[in-house]
Amino acid sequence: MHSAELPDLRARQDADGACIADDAADLDNAAFARRVRRAASALRARGVGRGDVVALLLPNTADFVVALFAAWRLGAAVTPVNPALTESEVRYQLGDAGAAVAVTAGPSPLAGALPVAELSTGPEDTTAPETDAGALALLIYTSGSTGRPKGVMLDHANLAAMAEMMTGTARLTETDHSLLILPLFHVNGIVVGVLSPLLAGGRVTVAGRFRAETFFDLVATVRPTCFSAVPAIYSMLAELPDHVRPDTSSVRFAACGAAPMPAALIERFERRYDIPVLEGYGLSEGTCASTTNPLYGRRKPGTVGLPLPGQQVAVMDPQGRIAPAGATGEVVVRGPNVMRGYLGRPEETARTVIDGWLHTGDVGRFDEDGYLVLVDRIKDLIIRGGENIYPKEIETVLGDHPEVLEAAVVGAAEPRLGEVPVAFVALRPGASATTADLLDHCRARLAEFKVPTGITLVGRLPRNPVGKTDKPALRSGTTALTTAG
Repeated sequence: MHSAELPDLRARQDADGACIADDAADLDNAAFARRVRRAASALRARGVGRGDVVALLLPNTADFVVALFAAWRLGAAVTPVNPALTESEVRYQLGDAGAAVAVTAGPSPLAGALPVAELSTGPEDTTAPETDAGALALLIYTSGSTGRPKGVMLDHANLAAMAEMMTGTARLTETDHSLLILPLFHVNGIVVGVLSPLLAGGRVTVAGRFRAETFFDLVATVRPTCFSAVPAIYSMLAELPDHVRPDTSSVRFAACGAAPMPAALIERFERRYDIPVLEGYGLSEGTCASTTNPLYGRRKPGTVGLPLPGQQVAVMDPQGRIAPAGATGEVVVRGPNVMRGYLGRPEETARTVIDGWLHTGDVGRFDEDGYLVLVDRIKDLIIRGGENIYPKEIETVLGDHPEVLEAAVVGAAEPRLGEVPVAFVALRPGASATTADLLDHCRARLAEFKVPTGITLVGRLPRNPVGKTDKPALRSGTTALTTAG
């Protein structure tokens, strides 16, 4: 079944059945379908149709899900926008995606913005939903090695394949209730947190801003059967005071992705709350997940589990050959979940997807039981509490400062967030900029989560034998740096 048909189908099969809720609304299947049809009508009135792109600049609410399905009903794709981005970052994404309209939470300086309140008024769209499986469904933006965000093109066939994989692996049924705490501008939140349980006949509660102190109160109230989170969230929950003893009996499992989760943290969380944690691994380019520890079967903390049914996951050597069991190499993925490519970037697509294999840029190996162990990352990606940060983007911003000669950004370990970006900056001769000046410069141009947590002024950056910045030396701190000023 095509995703665009889901609201109408659920309404026909069980009009009064629970569908989606948030802090302000609790929609049954019939009400959800009506909201989607009204939103589709409002989008159509703005000229949105087949092949267009709709940007959703919205917080985690049921309205986001309504707008998502409304766009799909018209044959349009959706590009979710992180609300934490600066205006210039938002404008770049909308321009690169060619968005026909941006749906916003309220009045916006963006030209042609459509406030979400307008989606719930007016007539219902009565045309049949568009059902082309090859049509573009999502444009998920992720930073590239050049520092410029790029759009990952996922079609409806990608989404259907991933939802089927997740539904089978997690054994989702109409009795399941997903508590969504991950942001909806990530593919995980959309496909795993919303689409999969709804396709299985279950329901979704969209949580607002996550707070560890109140999370289990929400669990006690809505009684979910599953949720997905990042390691930073599990760390905060595991560190709650000892007197916090919540009722977690409704929860069948919790999923974890976006960044490696320490085995000790998994064990501590499971022991305290009696909730099995299914750690997995995947990329936006692979529609979210490629491996996961099994719900029913042996879970191996310290690994990211087994390949999902329907996908091939392998380790490849530098010559492009599949490496033997136990060997270390680049993790590659092949299957119906692999993206169509990067929007407007055929050369980058060709470098990333070769003979059907998605090259992840991650290094790993399979253990003796066939579980994937991630060893390192080829790329310089920094994962801060589940948010992907590419150093080049920060380096470019720092380099734009008139007093900066050169800059390098690396990840530094942080107990709760996993990693945070730190910068090393060499100033031009005679410059007087301070670290505070440089941080203010970054805050004006970058989302807060991308701003370095610290900047070290150095006389020069270390170089490797071929003249490139020696980032391993910066990470390890083994190279002596001359502090400027």
